[in-house]
Amino acid sequence: MKVLITGGCGFIGSNFIRYFLSKHKDCRVINLDKLTYAGRRESLKDLAKNPRYKFVKGDICNKKLVRSLVKDVDEIIHFAAESHVDRSINGPEAFLRANIFGTYVLLEAIRKFPVKKFLFISTDEVYGSIKSGKFRETSNLAPNSPYAVSKTSADLLCRAYFKTYGLPILITRSSNNFGPYQFPEKVIPLFITNLMRGKKVPLYGSGKNIRDWIYVLDNCAGLDFVRQHGRFGETYNVGGGNERKNIQITKLILKKLHKDDSWIQPVADRLGHDWRYALDCTKLKKMGWRPKHSFSKALDETIKWYIKNQWWWKPLVK
Repeated sequence: MKVLITGGCGFIGSNFIRYFLSKHKDCRVINLDKLTYAGRRESLKDLAKNPRYKFVKGDICNKKLVRSLVKDVDEIIHFAAESHVDRSINGPEAFLRANIFGTYVLLEAIRKFPVKKFLFISTDEVYGSIKSGKFRETSNLAPNSPYAVSKTSADLLCRAYFKTYGLPILITRSSNNFGPYQFPEKVIPLFITNLMRGKKVPLYGSGKNIRDWIYVLDNCAGLDFVRQHGRFGETYNVGGGNERKNIQITKLILKKLHKDDSWIQPVADRLGHDWRYALDCTKLKKMGWRPKHSFSKALDETIKWYIKNQWWWKPLVK
């Protein structure tokens, strides 16, 4: 079986490709990635000589290229996206183009060249913020940033192509991921790499905003589980069940790197900053999936990875 994975040089995509090839020995992967600032071939350099892995540099918005690849694969797993909220606030256009139009191009390609499955990787940010309780897959969508709007639009576009054209669509909405190979603009790797370089960590506002965290390898397992057992046209929340305030995350990283609170640098809050994300993953758990990694141990492993792999992240920071 041949699988096209878009955005495979990004954080979650690169972890997923490595996971996928190790779990499915009969599968081959084509990785289509534009190699924007956050997409790095170095993240998969250990697979460079793997006969079951092929890299193609290209843009998912390139209709001709996408069709040439789609016509020769059995399944598509679509990670490719602009994903940093702050960047979307400063410049929304790139997010609208890549996340909405790029998804449209892929969907149109599988209308012409049918595949067995199309897994779209969405995000918990499509739901917006919630003060209490948890979002279920049937909750209203209320995105609050240009990034979240672009992912919501693509998410709903996939749903429409299932309803209208009967395409074999699966959708996952994951909570905040962390782990190795994450670009050091996101909060956990940013704080780790700052402290390693003797720099303070910038904490938004009061630091009381809450996120549900999932270790990237648990997320990869969850996505692959949906790919194998999900029903077409259905959406599945994939969360870690690890709700933490940002200040809690900050202090935990400080403690693990033997720093005190003087290393915290308060900064002005993000525009439209969502207060809390929380996912109800009952649907997926009833099917038999659960995350396996504890938050604290996974954070330890993440910190160790950044300490041991400075060759990967040092060229990316100022």
